[in-house]
Amino acid sequence: MSNQYDVIVVGGGPSGIVAALTAKTNNSDKSVLLVRQEKQAIVPCGIPYMFGSLDSTDKNVVADGGLTAAGVTIKIGAVVEVNAEKKTCTLSTGETCGYEKLVFATGSSPSVPSWLKGSQLKNVYIVPKNKDYLDSMIKDLEQFKKIVVVGGGFIGVEVSDELIKKGKNVTIVEQFPHLLALAFDDEFSIMIEDVLKERGLTIRCGVGVKELVGQSQVQGVLLSDGSTLDAEAVILSMGYKPNIDVAQKAGLETTKLAFIRVDEYMRTSDPHIFAVGDCAEKRDFVTRKASRLMLASVASAEARVAGMNLYRLSVVKTFGGTISIFSTAFGNHGFGSAGLIEKDAQKEGFDIVTGTFEGVDKHPGTLAGTHKQKVKLIFARESGILLGADVAGGLSTGELTNVIGLAIQNKATVNTLLTAQIGTHPLLTAPPTAYPIIKAAEAALKKMHSM
Repeated sequence: MSNQYDVIVVGGGPSGIVAALTAKTNNSDKSVLLVRQEKQAIVPCGIPYMFGSLDSTDKNVVADGGLTAAGVTIKIGAVVEVNAEKKTCTLSTGETCGYEKLVFATGSSPSVPSWLKGSQLKNVYIVPKNKDYLDSMIKDLEQFKKIVVVGGGFIGVEVSDELIKKGKNVTIVEQFPHLLALAFDDEFSIMIEDVLKERGLTIRCGVGVKELVGQSQVQGVLLSDGSTLDAEAVILSMGYKPNIDVAQKAGLETTKLAFIRVDEYMRTSDPHIFAVGDCAEKRDFVTRKASRLMLASVASAEARVAGMNLYRLSVVKTFGGTISIFSTAFGNHGFGSAGLIEKDAQKEGFDIVTGTFEGVDKHPGTLAGTHKQKVKLIFARESGILLGADVAGGLSTGELTNVIGLAIQNKATVNTLLTAQIGTHPLLTAPPTAYPIIKAAEAALKKMHSM
């Protein structure tokens, strides 16, 4: 077959890019093909900022130079069929390509519930990972002043904040009691809400959406409490569902949560086919339960594991489970969380101890640009192992959250954190005498000793 490749990666998002590059790096003698539908791939985490901070959507495009320089071939088109027996892929262009190893990195798509009446009205939008759709949507939104965003997860909240920057009148609706309720403990969600209210966002939490109202185009949102919000446009940010149709038709096993089933090497039920990213099965790092978490950081980690194990397995190159590591920012306020937050640890039945510390992110605190900082750590009481954390502070919060995520992954204990050696600098970190992770661990240890 003339179109024969050693490795074919289906999908051009973060997991597809990393899988292709890792496959080529670890198997330089193998030919690697990446197939994606979009002519221009965009950075998923940068999508909200296409609505405001980025003055051109072209600034959120992934350059292909790294792939081509590494020797990866790129084809534009959708893979419409995979024949696992013949080991071939058929593209929407009619072209058929053969493979030795195949990686599904097909990602996810916005989920719109079938019961939501009015979702097909004009000026109702979703937030897909598609540049052409987003370009058109952003242009449309310029003419509207009053916008309702349905869904208080990260995409909904970040898009709302960006639209406020553009002078829009934005109301966000969330059925949970607080915004970002799945990622943060309540006291941190309240801090986020307070910041967003100050920035001009109208928040309606603890109420669901019953239907979208209007004739040919949307005119309002009917809420479950009977009230109606006027709207010139509605943005639905109600979660994402994994893209598994082609994999299912190829005969691969899927899970009850509609992901492609994989093992710790990211192998599917077919030993020659791997799956990574949003379409692949997830297990929580701590609880080992099935997880719906979809993050580019997780996808990239899975892709590296798959790329390293395509042709030879390594007992150390496995994926040990998903650690929920989130971060976001509104103005100069940063927020992050990692692992099991307190309310989730309690739901799972863990016997826990928490330690909280509030300080500043520079030293001395009189330095310009100093921001208040708060860290809450969650430990298993008996073992002292770190389970999770909530973080609030300035724009250094993201990296502080990553450090905590690394500690969780390595099963650090309260004693490990207490004796951690850290580097500090007045302009960059909290003081060595009051480093938030260490001080929060110290607070937790005091509780352990007093009980």
